[in-house]
Amino acid sequence: MANALVSVQIIPSVPASEDKYDYVDAAIKVIEEAGIKYEVHPLETTMEGEITELMSVIQQMNDKLISMGASNIISQIKLFYQPAGITSETLTEKYK
Repeated sequence: MANALVSVQIIPSVPASEDKYDYVDAAIKVIEEAGIKYEVHPLETTMEGEITELMSVIQQMNDKLISMGASNIISQIKLFYQPAGITSETLTEKYK
């Protein structure tokens, strides 16, 4: 069972001629390719997994956007860590 939930909002600084959403799409693709369970929301994406793996994915996301041409990136992160295990559904089931 996963021991962490991480919500991340990626804000890349990109050349004026480029669309930031192309970069956001690329960041989400990094999550998808990592095989992480995730859910996209309007202002952030929430991932579920092991804390070390999720932090590594965030690093990979940042590296990808820099390689695409972003000069810098703000990654706003919320982390819920519960060593005994946690799922997104556990926190939201009463609202569904």
